[in-house]
Amino acid sequence: MSKAKLLQPDLILGDTILGLSPEILEYYHIKGLVLDVDETLVPLKKAHVTEDLRQWINPIRQQTPIWLVSNNLSENRIGRIANSLDLPYLFGAGKPSRRKLRKAIRAMKLPIPQVAMVGDRLFTDVLAGNRMGMFTILVEPMVDPAVAARSYPIHNLEVWISQKLGVSLMSSKHKFIKRHKKMKN
Repeated sequence: MSKAKLLQPDLILGDTILGLSPEILEYYHIKGLVLDVDETLVPLKKAHVTEDLRQWINPIRQQTPIWLVSNNLSENRIGRIANSLDLPYLFGAGKPSRRKLRKAIRAMKLPIPQVAMVGDRLFTDVLAGNRMGMFTILVEPMVDPAVAARSYPIHNLEVWISQKLGVSLMSSKHKFIKRHKKMKN
């Protein structure tokens, strides 16, 4: 697999994780989710989930098992977030390593292509998911509004390198919306 293909998400949401709907998961035949934590679910410096996130999780968990898999080394932080959402978790994953992704997928007892890796980073979340053969979903980072005006140099570098390798980072959510509307009519 080429470097560009390893970094190319299957779906670029163009929104935070809150824009990932049960309809999108159904459309892509996603039966399980592995979610990154830092900046995918909560801003990096925050340790509590928002009410919006809780409201998003509830209908999603009705149709699909969810595991949190984070590179963060703090079991205290990741455990607190996971416990507040009543979700299983793994920390210190070392993505793009696949080891802990395998563990989460085995626990779900689902075929790998039916499980989506959802995260905000190309070189960790998307790369790890693609290396596993998972469906990969790139979301916009969940950032603290007080910090949002600042630059994110690592994210910007990832985007720049990916584009140089030929990765398309245009939002693909609009494709789903168009197809979904046609199917309803």
